[in-house]
Amino acid sequence: MYNNSCDMITHPTQTRKIKPTRRSVSGVLAFRGEVSIPFESTLERDFILRKEFCRLVLDVIPQPVQIPFTTDDGRSYIYTPDFLVYYRSDDYPWGRGPKPLLVEVKPRSEIRENWSKMRAKFRAALRFAKGQGWDFRIHDESRIRDQVLDNIRYLGRYKRMEFEHEDTNQIISTLQLMGQAPFHYLVARHFVGFRDVAVGISHIWHLLATNQIECDMTLPLTNDTVVWVPSPEIPTYV
Repeated sequence: MYNNSCDMITHPTQTRKIKPTRRSVSGVLAFRGEVSIPFESTLERDFILRKEFCRLVLDVIPQPVQIPFTTDDGRSYIYTPDFLVYYRSDDYPWGRGPKPLLVEVKPRSEIRENWSKMRAKFRAALRFAKGQGWDFRIHDESRIRDQVLDNIRYLGRYKRMEFEHEDTNQIISTLQLMGQAPFHYLVARHFVGFRDVAVGISHIWHLLATNQIECDMTLPLTNDTVVWVPSPEIPTYV
């Protein structure tokens, strides 16, 4: 029986080293400043960025397992999916969040062109994941490069800024009392004067960038964006 409490899980580790390639952009991304996650394409990098932002993602493991499979012509191979994503359970009602997610990241054009060759390994991954109590999904650019990613990239410039804790507490207290409020209201409520307003705008974007407050990330970020304090009773993830 699957249990996603992090105290009861021994997570897989990376099984294959990622080497530089001329075919695509490869590198490493510092995941929450704690570990470096390698990627083999810009699409994989963008996938990691999305998962890093999601407060309910606990861990992302690259190249997590090696799965043997046999093609239709009887040849045997080993398939290594791109990532395994673990989700937190303590932010969900009843302490149970999504199952771990085994993920293959591929451009849609490559999937369409090579589907007949990839089908066998994806079937094997689906069976393997089910046996582990996981899910398996294929993510192309339509599931990665969207408004959510645009917003994450925009907020990235505010992520490492520092502000007065007293101002942060006042903003969050206002949101807790109101339940939710438009971005422009919080700026007008807590900051006065051209210079202070400019600081206030950056401050509130910083709170969004660091998940201290939330909004609907599927919509463009504007002066009218409605924000609220994260609630464990309403699980949201991207």
